[in-house]
Formats: sequence, structure tokens, C-alpha cells
Amino acid sequence: MTAWTDYLTREGATLDHNTVSFGAAQADAAALETGTVVVPLLHLGILQSVGPDSAPYLHNLFSNDVNKLAPEAVQWSSFNSPKGRMLASFLLWREAEGHSLVLAADIVPMMHKKLSMYILRSKVKLADASAERALIGVAGEDAAACLQRAGLPLPAADMQQVDGDGALVIRLGAQQFIVVVPVSAAAELFAGLSAAGAVKAGTDTWQLAMIRAGLPLITAATQEEFVAQMLNYELIGGVSFHKGCYPGQEIVARTQYLGKLKKRMYRVALPAGTAPVAGNDLYSPAFGEQSAGKLVNVAPAAGGGFEALAVMQSSCAESGEVHFGAVDGPLLGFLDLPYALP
Repeated sequence: MTAWTDYLTREGATLDHNTVSFGAAQADAAALETGTVVVPLLHLGILQSVGPDSAPYLHNLFSNDVNKLAPEAVQWSSFNSPKGRMLASFLLWREAEGHSLVLAADIVPMMHKKLSMYILRSKVKLADASAERALIGVAGEDAAACLQRAGLPLPAADMQQVDGDGALVIRLGAQQFIVVVPVSAAAELFAGLSAAGAVKAGTDTWQLAMIRAGLPLITAATQEEFVAQMLNYELIGGVSFHKGCYPGQEIVARTQYLGKLKKRMYRVALPAGTAPVAGNDLYSPAFGEQSAGKLVNVAPAAGGGFEALAVMQSSCAESGEVHFGAVDGPLLGFLDLPYALP
């Protein structure tokens, strides 16, 4: 146990592998509905790419244009199999000597090993920085004001970052921020954000905020399941169609330009009494016993039940009849995303 996780335990957190809870998930979700939450993002990890060749090295591997990434910008990106299936989703930004990549903690060791295989003669060192740098999420209607009350600067626009005396503040949207700090400073920052009015909340609550923002996270349960556009990745700025080749690029480009995309990601509601997890199958009468889609990310909702991001056949979504777990399983409800689907 680190000083950071020891502090969280003293604050009443329950830690289970890479997840955190401070009480009932539905109560945390209610706090997101009415105010602002601060969440230790232990379910995420950080890889650091350091060296003069960092940009071209990552550019040749990922779905987005790393070479043209502005100093103040952050971007979504992905690493794909040769068949175009996503092995990892990343939040990426530039730093003084290279780049940082945020991804699901449960795939950090695997991706560290896999990406290292591509370094070859590049002047790059790739390291797992998850033990040295803490990630703290702030979400809700008052998130920006809360950060300011805690003495932190605000990025000027969505998908930008600003360094405030060692604490890097990343703005995903108007109500979703990530703060990156050395682990040694995490407890003090977390306490400061709590004092500034943010309610301590767990991993599920951050997942709920990301689900409502339509921002998917690839985890071990969903690796190699989806082409980037199935996760609406081009809609959130995670794919460049004007850069050079990268693993899976031919499939991603063909999907875009030949109009063969039959699946999309939707935001859905599942009733209480179910026990959904990422990777669970979805069914529709038109496909019988054959799976029509999968859950990507799931979180408890404030009023009971669950909200999720789910990839499914668009024809099934349009029919409005999609079931969880079996052909005769619980019926899904469809919720709005903050962006329009094509």
C-alpha cells in the first residue's frame, strides 16, 4: 500500500484491485447529479514515452496525428490490431521530453510490453509511471469553480491542458477534468478539492460521468472487440484520416470511406436487478441467439439500475428492442449522447 492509497483508506475508501468506493455507488451517483465529485482514478494508469523520437514513434503506432499535436492540447487515440480492432484507448498529451498516455490500468503491463516491441532503433524510452503519478477526476456542474477554489488553473477549452505549479489540469469537457500530480502530492490535492466543495466518490461515479459524456474506455474485457468507429472514436476526435499508416489503418480507413459500418456505440439504461459488466452480450429478435452487441462501460445510476455505453448493430438500436444477456433478457432503454451519430 502506498502513502496515497493509505490516505484514501483513512478517508473511508474501500479499495478493490484498481477500483475505489466511498460508500453506496448510487449515493455517489446522486452527488454527481446535484453537485461536483472528486474521484481517485486508480482504474487508470500512465505510460510515459520519453526521448527525441517520441512523437514519430507514437505517430506511427496510433490512430491519431501525434506529430501535429499542439503543446497545450490533449487527444484521444487508439492502438489497434492488424485487423483494425482496438487493443487500447488513450488520452495523450505532450510533455517537455516526450508524451504521457493514460489508459485502463488492467492493460498497462500488456500494452507497455507490446508497445516496447516497436521501439527498435528509435530514441525513445517507454516506462510505466503509474506508481509515480496520480490521476484525480473532478466532475459535475461546479467542477470548474471547484478547481479554481482549490487554487488550480483552468484550461481555456475542451481537450486542452495547463500546468499549475506541478499539477497538470486536463479539461475533457465543461464538467469533466483530470488532474495529474506526483503521488507524493495527491493526498494534499484531494483534501483541497474536498475542502473546495467536491464530494468524495468512487470509480463507478467517474465511469458514469464518462458514460454520459460518450467517452469509452477499452479494458481487458473489451480488447479486440471494436473498430474505432464502432466506439464513435472519430466523433470524439480520436482518429485522423490524413496521417500515414499505422497498425490497422487500412481497416479503419475502409470502414470510414466504404460506408460498411453496421455497428455504433449508444448510451443505454439497464434495469435494477441485473448485474451488467463490460463485455456482456446484447441480443435482438432480428439476430436470434447470435449476439447483436456488447457492453463497453457500465456504472450504477442514481435512481437504481445502470447506465452503460454499448456497441450494437445499428438496425437493432433503430428497432428499439435490444435485450441484456439473452434473447428474452431485460429490455434496454436508450438515452441521449452529447453528440449526434451520423
